[in-house]
Amino acid sequence: MFRLSNRFPAFLSGLRHASSASEGQRTALYDFHVQKGGKIVNFGGYALPVQYSDQSIIASHLYTRQVGSIFDVSHMLQTRVFGKDAAACLESVCTADILGTPNGSGSLTVFTNPAGGILDDLIVNKVSEKELYVVSNAAMKEQDMSIMSAAVDNFKAQGKDVTVEFLTPTNQSLVAAQGPQVAANLTKLLPKNVSLDQLYFMTSFVTTLAGIPHVRITRCGYTGEDGVEISVESSQVRNLTEALLESGNLKLAGLGARDSLRLEAGLCLYGSDIDAKTTPVEGALAWLVAKRRRAAQDFPGAQVILSQLKEGVSQRRVGLKMLGAKPPPARSGVAIVSQGQKVGQVTSGCPSPSAGYNIAMGYVSENLKAPGTKVELKVRDKLYEAEIVKMPFVKANYYNKPKK
Repeated sequence: MFRLSNRFPAFLSGLRHASSASEGQRTALYDFHVQKGGKIVNFGGYALPVQYSDQSIIASHLYTRQVGSIFDVSHMLQTRVFGKDAAACLESVCTADILGTPNGSGSLTVFTNPAGGILDDLIVNKVSEKELYVVSNAAMKEQDMSIMSAAVDNFKAQGKDVTVEFLTPTNQSLVAAQGPQVAANLTKLLPKNVSLDQLYFMTSFVTTLAGIPHVRITRCGYTGEDGVEISVESSQVRNLTEALLESGNLKLAGLGARDSLRLEAGLCLYGSDIDAKTTPVEGALAWLVAKRRRAAQDFPGAQVILSQLKEGVSQRRVGLKMLGAKPPPARSGVAIVSQGQKVGQVTSGCPSPSAGYNIAMGYVSENLKAPGTKVELKVRDKLYEAEIVKMPFVKANYYNKPKK
């Protein structure tokens, strides 16, 4: 059994070192991970590295912030939706303004249910007026496929033009490169007439990379750093990853660093920080409900969500900073207490390698959401001081388009 220090991100405590019987589905990079010293665990049914033998999780986390790292995220569900009604079809199950999104751009959005609950969070890239490229969470793969298939079937029954194609890790892989030196390293692998200068955060294009044709590069990620996610045929993903490593000083990183990086960036983990019982308003994600969609009131759960935007909610997701001398980290499930009463619960928490103190996110009563509000966290039957803080916990470094 691969044992993890209690300093590591909370979700890792439930991971098991992969054996041949329990390892889960292998990505196309599995053998490469093993050869490079990856410590393989079963994560959501996939055999993925939690870390590599050359670095601790904390060292890998800091290296990503300072230089850059490569992550295998091929377990994510990649989907292509085609047809002149593709955007309208996907809008019927999410909160984004896809019709109003410029070609080549994308947005984070959520699938919602009739009660306004979040069924998953996903990124929708508008390739053209007749094509979308979607990336959603591996843990919700079967559900998401069902949601999109049902939407397509519904539109087809109305005589609309739309089809869906689900890509599998066997055929299509996804690699994330994150960190301040990623763009410079990536540029070395691009054709001389191709530049990343105009590829801003949440934009995407297809190019040749490291001599490999038909590679999709999207400027986004799950760390708060500048970076990209690269969709490539699985037959070429090892060649691509080796080229990325040889392009400069990037290193391989695993699930451990990915989780602490996303928590510092204030990003949600579906199933922990948001779920089907959480609305975008409660999850502090109301900005995902596009202005045009609010006016049209035509997405699942619209009446509930719009009512909450107007009337408010009883609880809200917030950031938490632990105070005092070396308190233990507050993990998922820890009670949030105010004046002796439980007022909420932690959903994610870990020591922050970048900030140097323990951080968490969780839900508190609406009247306690203001930054600076003092609360207590009950860790192993002992109360520790904390305060509500704004997220992200570390400054985001996305490559945003300059404001005019």
